[in-house]
Amino acid sequence: MNNAPQPILTEGAPAPAGHYAQAIRAGSALYISGQLPIRPDKAPLADMGFAAQARQAIANMLAILEAAGGSAQDLCRVTAYIVGVENWPEFNRVYADMLGAARPARTVVPVAELHYGYLVEIDAIAALRD
Repeated sequence: MNNAPQPILTEGAPAPAGHYAQAIRAGSALYISGQLPIRPDKAPLADMGFAAQARQAIANMLAILEAAGGSAQDLCRVTAYIVGVENWPEFNRVYADMLGAARPARTVVPVAELHYGYLVEIDAIAALRD
């Protein structure tokens, strides 16, 4: 297996809007960049409720993970940034629904605001099988 870092790009998640990759694979490690609740076609979701935004951000993360050959079971660590600590219970519900039996290490960070007025951003690290 080539251990040189390799970018991962999928049409199943929004294309990067800046100077970064959707994810980088280095050996069996996959580092997924922060995903906002933007549809792959770039349709905005900023006016949608928190649950819809959380679902889309997680869906983007999972699409990138799958494009790299992984699944939710390969996730090692997830960090979620959520606007408003009052959204924490709703985030837990959506997250558990979408990840199912997968239970990676996780940090949820309440923040005052996120780019473009979104309510959630999520990034992750996974260990892929060869």
